[in-house]
Amino acid sequence: MIPESEIRQATIGDAAEILALQKLAYQSEAQIYGDWTLPPLLQTLEEVLEQFRDHVFLKAVICGSIIGSVRTCLSASTCHIGRLIVHPNWRNLGIGTRLLLEAERMHSDASRFELFTGSRSLGNLRHYRRLGYVEFRRESLSNQVVLVYLEKRVLSAPLAAPVGKRNGGEKSSGPLMP
Repeated sequence: MIPESEIRQATIGDAAEILALQKLAYQSEAQIYGDWTLPPLLQTLEEVLEQFRDHVFLKAVICGSIIGSVRTCLSASTCHIGRLIVHPNWRNLGIGTRLLLEAERMHSDASRFELFTGSRSLGNLRHYRRLGYVEFRRESLSNQVVLVYLEKRVLSAPLAAPVGKRNGGEKSSGPLMP
């Protein structure tokens, strides 16, 4: 039986554990692109600590260990969602979906949500499209990596209630790109 994960807001004391998970989670993306210099793999603890000043971090916890995370930043009426990560051993169990939906619920005052992933991260692209995100632009990060920007526009209706204990069906190949 799979233990239930709890989604809650991370604290600055979680920064080192989130960064270690981030570096582990992005290894699959580095393999896809043949690029071990992706920004999430090079990010320092000091940079993550700095992001805690203007981002909200969520974490998924099982048995006291952080097994997933996402960070958000509200700018005007757009909620920017980044670094959606799930430990490789816990992927495809709905944890990433729950983190993303909780981020949306937390920012229910936003009229738009924006995120990006790599063009070759097909599982991520399918996952985000299934959750209502649509592509609106592409940008080259390097010769190997093209970022696909996706958005979800929100009607005036409020978002759903908090995410339940488990929402299965997630089929993501890995974390959200940089």
